[in-house]
Amino acid sequence: MKRRENKSPASDEQLALPFDRSPKAIRTNGAEPLAVRIPDAVRMTGIGRSKLYELIASGDLETIKIGRCTLVTVDALKALLARARADSYKGGR
Repeated sequence: MKRRENKSPASDEQLALPFDRSPKAIRTNGAEPLAVRIPDAVRMTGIGRSKLYELIASGDLETIKIGRCTLVTVDALKALLARARADSYKGGR
């Protein structure tokens, strides 16, 4: 009697489960989004949701409102991280 092999499906064959934590902002076709929603901005930067809202309220992070949807441009996120890197570099010396 032949024993069946338990093959685990390759990662590209697995279904995306609802609890999958991968950022939805990443596109498989290589195109980078121009703007992302708040939950995606949190995942992309690693900044907590409350801190992200503080940065928006203080004017340190630009948002765009389209209807009820609040978007953060990817350029604004990159600029925020670049400023934070420059500030930490100045303070580290």
